[in-house]
Amino acid sequence: MNEKQKKKAADEPVEFEKTLEELEALVERMESGELSLAESLTAFERGVALTRECQSALKDAELRVQTLMADGSSTEEDDEPA
Repeated sequence: MNEKQKKKAADEPVEFEKTLEELEALVERMESGELSLAESLTAFERGVALTRECQSALKDAELRVQTLMADGSSTEEDDEPA
């Protein structure tokens, strides 16, 4: 992957479910014991990258929820009678 592709990939939102499915399939392949050492290392590297993508997507989702909750709580308080 060249630098331009890496930048494009970094700018695109992570499809959490798709990434998680790929990670699960990768783990199954690794657990099967049928991969060579080189294939296992490559798979492990990919798994680490997928895990980081999932963690990032979850963090982003958590921040969005916190923002929405903060915005919602101030709106609810404003609507209550004094």
